[in-house]
Amino acid sequence: MAIVKVIEVIASSEKGFEDAVQNAVQEVSKTIHNVDSVFVKDFKVHVKDGKITTYGAICKVSFRLDENR
Repeated sequence: MAIVKVIEVIASSEKGFEDAVQNAVQEVSKTIHNVDSVFVKDFKVHVKDGKITTYGAICKVSFRLDENR
């Protein structure tokens, strides 16, 4: 039986929301394998002087635990 674990991460980008989500996947994949899916829980932006400076994505990342460990 496969066990799936879910963690929540926050990632950002100066380019846009899609890039922020991609950054979340890339960073999580450095230390976690078997990533199955990402659920974007929320979006946010940081603003300075009336302009958006960074885009953020709050993501729930699902991954399968190794059965042999």
